[in-house]
Amino acid sequence: MELRVFTEPQQGASYDQLLAVARCAEDAGYDAFFRSDHYLMMGQASGEPGPTDAWTTLAGLARETSRIRLGTLMTAATFRLPGPLAITVAQVDAMSGGRIEFGVGTGWFEAEHRAYGIPFPPLAERFDRLEEQLAVITGLWQTPAGQTFDFAGKYYTLTDSPALPKPVQSPRPPVLLGGMGAKRTPRLAARFADEFNLPFVPVHDTAAQFGRVRDACAAIGRDPAELRWSNALVLCCGRNDAEVRRRAEAIGRDPDELRENGLAGSPAEIVDKIGRYAGVGSQRIYLQTLDLADLDHLELVAAEVMPQV
Repeated sequence: MELRVFTEPQQGASYDQLLAVARCAEDAGYDAFFRSDHYLMMGQASGEPGPTDAWTTLAGLARETSRIRLGTLMTAATFRLPGPLAITVAQVDAMSGGRIEFGVGTGWFEAEHRAYGIPFPPLAERFDRLEEQLAVITGLWQTPAGQTFDFAGKYYTLTDSPALPKPVQSPRPPVLLGGMGAKRTPRLAARFADEFNLPFVPVHDTAAQFGRVRDACAAIGRDPAELRWSNALVLCCGRNDAEVRRRAEAIGRDPDELRENGLAGSPAEIVDKIGRYAGVGSQRIYLQTLDLADLDHLELVAAEVMPQV
């Protein structure tokens, strides 16, 4: 089981705070540092000092870290055109020496689209656009050097693209898809994904959705073992009940609710729950870390949970 750090900077974080968390995660032995791709805070958070752009952040971290892998859960397909996005991700992959992973989804948070003037089409169209974006981005990356790439879709058309630059990773950076959609999500994952991720989903729902994706792989003749399988869960670990409660209150949550719906409690409790996810096929856990000033939290998990999973 790999443990990865996952942050939500739209809730309020500067680049320097994210850098401190990424360096702590790297030093502590985590496999990766991921961040959300959002422009607006959620819930009661102030969001100050304001949003940071996901790919600008990752470009900076690419130059200021050396080992840890870097990525998004998930880049919103509504935010960027696929051709320029393919260039951006390939460039950041080069800046990192080949450590980038590309998580992408339809985009879902309507309020942030309104707040920053981003078109927000209906869900069916967002899925259509995501499918075309995946075809374009992976097609650009995998076009052999010296050849051109063409694509004619309903929403995007590319003609005689030189399909440059190429990412460092070959044939491409890993593509992450996820979500609980019962039909189109499994089909897209079977076709395009290198990893399938489920955010904030209980064990029994994880098993059911992993099964749908495996069935979709079988339908197109793909071996499901080619995919990595992962979950994202909010983290709230403490050496004792008082520390668990303090960390839960710091992020505005109830410790009992977090024990039910997240990864909360003592290191032993967290190891036990990770084991339940491993039992239905999960291979990676993204630890949603919401209090970015509490670096001791990550160090505790690295010291007392990571060696046991």
